[in-house]
Amino acid sequence: MARMASSSSSGLTFKFHPLVMLNISDHYTRVKSQSQPPPSSHSCSNGSGSGADSPSASAPPRVFGCVIGVQSGRTVEIFNSFELLYDPSTHSLDRAFLEKKQELYKKVFPNFYVLGWYSMGSDAQESDMQIHKALMDINESPVYVLLNPSINHAQKDLPVTIYESELHVIDGIPQLIFVQASYHIETVEAERISVDHVAHLKPSDGGSAATQLAAHLTGIHSAIKMLNSRIKVLHHYLLAMQKGDIPCENSLLRQVSSLLRRLPAINSEKFKDDFLMEYNDTLLVSYLAMFTNCSSTMNELVDKFNTAYDRHSRRGGRTAFI
Repeated sequence: MARMASSSSSGLTFKFHPLVMLNISDHYTRVKSQSQPPPSSHSCSNGSGSGADSPSASAPPRVFGCVIGVQSGRTVEIFNSFELLYDPSTHSLDRAFLEKKQELYKKVFPNFYVLGWYSMGSDAQESDMQIHKALMDINESPVYVLLNPSINHAQKDLPVTIYESELHVIDGIPQLIFVQASYHIETVEAERISVDHVAHLKPSDGGSAATQLAAHLTGIHSAIKMLNSRIKVLHHYLLAMQKGDIPCENSLLRQVSSLLRRLPAINSEKFKDDFLMEYNDTLLVSYLAMFTNCSSTMNELVDKFNTAYDRHSRRGGRTAFI
Protein backbone atom coordinates (compact mmCIF):
# COMPACT_ATOMS: atom_id res chain seq x y z
CA MET A 1 0.00 0.00 0.00
CA ALA A 2 1.29 3.46 -0.87
CA ARG A 3 1.83 6.25 1.64
CA MET A 4 -1.29 8.42 1.84
CA ALA A 5 -2.52 11.43 3.76
CA SER A 6 -6.05 11.74 5.09
CA SER A 7 -7.16 14.77 3.07
CA SER A 8 -5.94 17.15 0.41
CA SER A 9 -4.84 20.71 1.13
CA SER A 10 -4.76 22.01 -2.46
CA GLY A 11 -8.20 23.61 -2.30
CA LEU A 12 -9.26 22.22 -5.68
CA THR A 13 -12.90 21.41 -6.36
CA PHE A 14 -13.44 18.19 -8.30
CA LYS A 15 -16.54 17.49 -10.39
CA PHE A 16 -16.88 13.87 -11.41
CA HIS A 17 -19.15 12.79 -14.28
CA PRO A 18 -20.77 9.33 -14.10
CA LEU A 19 -19.70 8.56 -17.68
CA VAL A 20 -16.14 8.10 -16.40
CA MET A 21 -17.26 5.51 -13.84
CA LEU A 22 -19.23 3.65 -16.52
CA ASN A 23 -16.20 3.60 -18.82
CA ILE A 24 -13.91 2.29 -16.08
CA SER A 25 -16.42 -0.35 -15.03
CA ASP A 26 -16.93 -1.46 -18.64
CA HIS A 27 -13.14 -1.65 -19.15
CA TYR A 28 -12.73 -3.78 -16.04
CA THR A 29 -15.64 -6.09 -16.94
CA ARG A 30 -14.30 -6.74 -20.43
CA VAL A 31 -10.77 -7.46 -19.22
CA LYS A 32 -12.03 -9.71 -16.43
CA SER A 33 -14.28 -11.73 -18.76
CA GLN A 34 -11.47 -12.14 -21.31
CA SER A 35 -8.91 -13.18 -18.67
CA GLN A 36 -11.08 -15.94 -17.21
CA PRO A 37 -9.97 -19.38 -18.46
CA PRO A 38 -12.56 -21.50 -20.24
CA PRO A 39 -14.08 -24.31 -18.17
CA SER A 40 -12.28 -27.61 -18.61
CA SER A 41 -13.54 -31.07 -17.82
CA HIS A 42 -10.06 -32.10 -16.62
CA SER A 43 -9.87 -29.28 -14.11
CA CYS A 44 -13.34 -30.14 -12.76
CA SER A 45 -12.53 -33.82 -12.29
CA ASN A 46 -9.06 -33.30 -10.82
CA GLY A 47 -9.21 -31.60 -7.46
CA SER A 48 -5.49 -30.76 -7.30
CA GLY A 49 -5.52 -29.08 -10.70
CA SER A 50 -8.52 -26.97 -9.76
CA GLY A 51 -6.91 -25.88 -6.53
CA ALA A 52 -3.71 -24.88 -8.28
CA ASP A 53 -5.51 -22.71 -10.78
CA SER A 54 -7.88 -21.03 -8.33
CA PRO A 55 -5.52 -18.35 -6.92
CA SER A 56 -4.57 -16.97 -10.32
CA ALA A 57 -8.11 -17.23 -11.61
CA SER A 58 -9.55 -15.40 -8.59
CA ALA A 59 -7.03 -12.53 -8.75
CA PRO A 60 -8.88 -9.50 -10.14
CA PRO A 61 -7.16 -7.82 -13.08
CA ARG A 62 -6.06 -4.21 -12.91
CA VAL A 63 -6.94 -1.88 -15.76
CA PHE A 64 -5.41 1.48 -16.56
CA GLY A 65 -6.46 4.53 -18.51
CA CYS A 66 -6.46 8.32 -18.65
CA VAL A 67 -9.15 10.71 -17.47
CA ILE A 68 -9.75 13.87 -19.48
CA GLY A 69 -11.65 17.07 -18.83
CA VAL A 70 -11.15 20.76 -18.17
CA GLN A 71 -9.74 22.84 -15.35
CA SER A 72 -11.11 26.33 -14.82
CA GLY A 73 -9.35 28.11 -11.99
CA ARG A 74 -9.62 25.94 -8.89
CA THR A 75 -12.35 23.73 -10.38
CA VAL A 76 -11.39 20.45 -12.06
CA GLU A 77 -14.17 18.74 -14.04
CA ILE A 78 -13.58 15.15 -15.18
CA PHE A 79 -15.72 14.49 -18.26
CA ASN A 80 -14.46 11.33 -19.97
CA SER A 81 -11.72 8.69 -20.09
CA PHE A 82 -9.88 6.38 -22.46
CA GLU A 83 -8.00 3.12 -22.03
CA LEU A 84 -4.23 2.62 -21.91
CA LEU A 85 -1.88 -0.30 -22.46
CA TYR A 86 0.09 -1.41 -19.41
CA ASP A 87 3.27 -3.49 -19.35
CA PRO A 88 3.33 -5.51 -16.10
CA SER A 89 6.98 -6.48 -16.53
CA THR A 90 8.23 -2.87 -16.48
CA HIS A 91 5.28 -1.39 -14.52
CA SER A 92 4.93 1.34 -17.14
CA LEU A 93 2.43 2.55 -19.71
CA ASP A 94 2.78 2.37 -23.47
CA ARG A 95 3.64 6.00 -24.23
CA ALA A 96 3.27 5.64 -27.99
CA PHE A 97 -0.28 4.34 -27.53
CA LEU A 98 -0.98 7.13 -25.03
CA GLU A 99 0.18 9.84 -27.42
CA LYS A 100 -1.88 8.35 -30.26
CA LYS A 101 -5.04 8.22 -28.14
CA GLN A 102 -4.40 11.75 -26.89
CA GLU A 103 -4.07 13.01 -30.45
CA LEU A 104 -7.33 11.31 -31.49
CA TYR A 105 -9.24 12.75 -28.55
CA LYS A 106 -7.86 16.22 -29.28
CA LYS A 107 -9.53 16.10 -32.69
CA VAL A 108 -12.92 15.26 -31.17
CA PHE A 109 -12.64 17.22 -27.90
CA PRO A 110 -10.20 20.09 -28.51
CA ASN A 111 -10.96 21.70 -25.13
CA PHE A 112 -10.29 18.57 -23.07
CA TYR A 113 -6.91 17.87 -21.51
CA VAL A 114 -5.41 14.84 -19.78
CA LEU A 115 -6.11 15.44 -16.10
CA GLY A 116 -4.69 12.17 -14.79
CA TRP A 117 -5.26 8.45 -14.89
CA TYR A 118 -7.43 5.71 -13.40
CA SER A 119 -7.06 2.17 -12.13
CA MET A 120 -8.86 -0.48 -10.05
CA GLY A 121 -8.39 -1.52 -6.45
CA SER A 122 -9.37 -0.86 -2.87
CA ASP A 123 -6.26 1.22 -2.05
CA ALA A 124 -3.41 2.86 -3.91
CA GLN A 125 -0.34 0.65 -4.38
CA GLU A 126 3.36 1.48 -4.20
CA SER A 127 3.76 0.88 -7.95
CA ASP A 128 1.01 3.41 -8.67
CA MET A 129 3.28 6.29 -7.74
CA GLN A 130 5.68 5.24 -10.52
CA ILE A 131 2.90 5.54 -13.09
CA HIS A 132 1.76 8.78 -11.48
CA LYS A 133 5.22 10.34 -11.82
CA ALA A 134 5.49 9.17 -15.44
CA LEU A 135 2.41 11.24 -16.35
CA MET A 136 3.75 14.45 -14.83
CA ASP A 137 5.28 15.46 -18.15
CA ILE A 138 1.74 15.64 -19.57
CA ASN A 139 0.13 17.20 -16.48
CA GLU A 140 2.34 18.57 -13.72
CA SER A 141 -0.27 17.69 -11.08
CA PRO A 142 -2.24 14.68 -12.31
CA VAL A 143 -5.18 13.17 -10.45
CA TYR A 144 -5.60 9.49 -9.70
CA VAL A 145 -9.11 8.02 -9.93
CA LEU A 146 -9.41 4.66 -8.17
CA LEU A 147 -12.51 2.47 -8.60
CA ASN A 148 -13.10 -0.32 -6.11
CA PRO A 149 -14.55 -3.35 -7.97
CA SER A 150 -15.69 -5.18 -4.82
CA ILE A 151 -19.42 -4.97 -4.11
CA ASN A 152 -20.50 -3.67 -0.72
CA HIS A 153 -24.30 -3.54 -0.48
CA ALA A 154 -24.15 -1.59 2.79
CA GLN A 155 -22.13 1.22 1.20
CA LYS A 156 -24.22 4.15 -0.02
CA ASP A 157 -21.42 6.25 -1.54
CA LEU A 158 -19.89 5.57 -4.92
CA PRO A 159 -16.85 3.21 -4.82
CA VAL A 160 -14.69 5.92 -6.40
CA THR A 161 -11.78 7.67 -4.73
CA ILE A 162 -9.87 10.61 -6.22
CA TYR A 163 -6.28 11.16 -5.14
CA GLU A 164 -3.92 14.08 -5.61
CA SER A 165 -0.17 14.03 -5.11
CA GLU A 166 1.57 16.29 -2.60
CA LEU A 167 5.20 16.64 -1.59
CA HIS A 168 5.63 15.77 2.09
CA VAL A 169 8.79 15.47 4.16
CA ILE A 170 8.93 11.97 5.65
CA ASP A 171 11.93 11.04 7.85
CA GLY A 172 13.75 14.09 6.54
CA ILE A 173 13.28 13.06 2.92
CA PRO A 174 10.82 14.87 0.58
CA GLN A 175 8.47 12.33 -0.98
CA LEU A 176 5.39 12.42 -3.16
CA ILE A 177 2.40 10.78 -1.50
CA PHE A 178 -1.24 10.34 -2.44
CA VAL A 179 -3.79 12.50 -0.65
CA GLN A 180 -7.51 11.88 -0.86
CA ALA A 181 -9.61 14.66 -2.37
CA SER A 182 -13.32 15.26 -2.02
CA TYR A 183 -15.58 15.45 -5.07
CA HIS A 184 -19.21 15.69 -6.08
CA ILE A 185 -21.14 14.25 -9.01
CA GLU A 186 -21.85 16.55 -11.94
CA THR A 187 -24.20 15.37 -14.70
CA VAL A 188 -25.81 16.74 -17.83
CA GLU A 189 -29.13 15.71 -19.35
CA ALA A 190 -27.61 13.27 -21.86
CA GLU A 191 -25.66 11.51 -19.10
CA ARG A 192 -28.71 11.19 -16.88
CA ILE A 193 -30.65 9.53 -19.70
CA SER A 194 -27.76 7.14 -20.42
CA VAL A 195 -27.23 6.22 -16.79
CA ASP A 196 -30.96 5.63 -16.32
CA HIS A 197 -31.00 3.38 -19.39
CA VAL A 198 -28.01 1.36 -18.13
CA ALA A 199 -29.57 1.06 -14.67
CA HIS A 200 -32.63 -0.61 -16.19
CA LEU A 201 -30.57 -3.24 -18.00
CA LYS A 202 -30.24 -5.93 -15.34
CA PRO A 203 -29.07 -9.49 -16.01
CA SER A 204 -31.92 -11.96 -15.89
CA ASP A 205 -31.88 -15.61 -14.79
CA GLY A 206 -31.09 -16.75 -18.32
CA GLY A 207 -27.91 -14.66 -18.44
CA SER A 208 -29.16 -12.13 -21.01
CA ALA A 209 -30.03 -8.51 -20.40
CA ALA A 210 -33.60 -7.92 -19.35
CA THR A 211 -35.69 -5.54 -21.35
CA GLN A 212 -36.53 -2.10 -20.14
CA LEU A 213 -40.20 -3.09 -19.89
CA ALA A 214 -39.34 -6.00 -17.58
CA ALA A 215 -37.32 -3.69 -15.32
CA HIS A 216 -40.20 -1.20 -15.26
CA LEU A 217 -42.72 -3.92 -14.35
CA THR A 218 -40.37 -5.21 -11.66
CA GLY A 219 -40.25 -1.75 -10.11
CA ILE A 220 -44.04 -1.47 -10.20
CA HIS A 221 -44.36 -4.92 -8.59
CA SER A 222 -41.99 -3.90 -5.79
CA ALA A 223 -43.95 -0.67 -5.20
CA ILE A 224 -47.28 -2.52 -5.05
CA LYS A 225 -45.81 -5.12 -2.69
CA MET A 226 -44.53 -2.39 -0.38
CA LEU A 227 -47.91 -0.61 -0.48
CA ASN A 228 -49.69 -3.85 0.38
CA SER A 229 -47.43 -4.48 3.36
CA ARG A 230 -48.00 -0.96 4.70
CA ILE A 231 -51.77 -1.27 4.29
CA LYS A 232 -51.66 -4.53 6.25
CA VAL A 233 -49.76 -2.83 9.08
CA LEU A 234 -52.35 -0.02 9.15
CA HIS A 235 -55.21 -2.53 9.08
CA HIS A 236 -53.81 -4.56 11.99
CA TYR A 237 -53.27 -1.33 13.92
CA LEU A 238 -56.87 -0.23 13.43
CA LEU A 239 -58.19 -3.68 14.42
CA ALA A 240 -56.12 -3.58 17.60
CA MET A 241 -57.42 -0.09 18.31
CA GLN A 242 -61.01 -1.27 17.75
CA LYS A 243 -60.57 -4.20 20.14
CA GLY A 244 -59.12 -1.92 22.79
CA ASP A 245 -55.67 -3.51 22.82
CA ILE A 246 -54.06 -0.13 22.17
CA PRO A 247 -55.32 3.37 23.09
CA CYS A 248 -57.38 5.27 20.53
CA GLU A 249 -55.65 8.19 18.79
CA ASN A 250 -58.01 10.62 17.13
CA SER A 251 -55.29 12.34 15.14
CA LEU A 252 -54.28 9.06 13.51
CA LEU A 253 -57.92 8.18 12.78
CA ARG A 254 -58.39 11.53 11.03
CA GLN A 255 -55.33 10.87 8.87
CA VAL A 256 -56.60 7.40 7.94
CA SER A 257 -60.04 8.81 7.13
CA SER A 258 -58.48 11.50 4.96
CA LEU A 259 -56.45 8.86 3.13
CA LEU A 260 -59.48 6.66 2.48
CA ARG A 261 -61.57 9.57 1.22
CA ARG A 262 -59.11 9.98 -1.65
CA LEU A 263 -59.88 6.54 -3.08
CA PRO A 264 -63.34 7.21 -4.61
CA ALA A 265 -61.85 10.06 -6.64
CA ILE A 266 -60.52 7.58 -9.24
CA ASN A 267 -64.09 6.48 -10.04
CA SER A 268 -65.18 9.92 -11.18
CA GLU A 269 -66.08 10.76 -14.77
CA LYS A 270 -63.19 13.19 -15.05
CA PHE A 271 -60.70 10.48 -14.16
CA LYS A 272 -62.19 8.12 -16.74
CA ASP A 273 -62.06 10.79 -19.45
CA ASP A 274 -58.45 11.72 -18.60
CA PHE A 275 -57.42 8.08 -18.44
CA LEU A 276 -59.00 7.25 -21.81
CA MET A 277 -57.43 10.32 -23.40
CA GLU A 278 -53.96 9.40 -22.14
CA TYR A 279 -54.48 5.77 -23.14
CA ASN A 280 -55.50 6.77 -26.67
CA ASP A 281 -52.51 9.11 -26.94
CA THR A 282 -50.19 6.28 -25.91
CA LEU A 283 -51.71 3.95 -28.48
CA LEU A 284 -51.40 6.63 -31.15
CA VAL A 285 -47.69 7.12 -30.39
CA SER A 286 -47.16 3.35 -30.53
CA TYR A 287 -48.95 3.12 -33.89
CA LEU A 288 -46.92 6.02 -35.30
CA ALA A 289 -43.69 4.37 -34.18
CA MET A 290 -44.78 1.11 -35.81
CA PHE A 291 -45.71 2.88 -39.06
CA THR A 292 -42.37 4.71 -39.08
CA ASN A 293 -40.50 1.45 -38.57
CA CYS A 294 -42.48 -0.25 -41.35
CA SER A 295 -41.88 2.68 -43.70
CA SER A 296 -38.16 2.59 -43.00
CA THR A 297 -38.05 -1.15 -43.65
CA MET A 298 -40.03 -0.71 -46.87
CA ASN A 299 -37.70 2.05 -48.06
CA GLU A 300 -34.67 -0.17 -47.47
CA LEU A 301 -36.35 -2.98 -49.40
CA VAL A 302 -37.22 -0.68 -52.31
CA ASP A 303 -33.67 0.71 -52.41
CA LYS A 304 -32.22 -2.81 -52.55
CA PHE A 305 -34.73 -3.81 -55.25
CA ASN A 306 -33.92 -0.73 -57.34
CA THR A 307 -30.19 -1.38 -56.97
CA ALA A 308 -30.58 -4.95 -58.19
CA TYR A 309 -33.07 -3.91 -60.90
CA ASP A 310 -30.82 -1.14 -62.20
CA ARG A 311 -28.05 -3.69 -62.57
CA HIS A 312 -30.30 -5.81 -64.81
CA SER A 313 -31.60 -2.75 -66.68
CA ARG A 314 -28.11 -1.90 -67.82
CA ARG A 315 -28.04 -5.29 -69.48
CA GLY A 316 -31.64 -5.62 -70.70
CA GLY A 317 -32.69 -2.01 -71.00
CA ARG A 318 -35.37 -2.14 -68.30
CA THR A 319 -36.39 0.74 -66.06
CA ALA A 320 -36.36 1.00 -62.30
CA PHE A 321 -39.21 -0.25 -60.16
CA ILE A 322 -39.79 3.14 -58.45
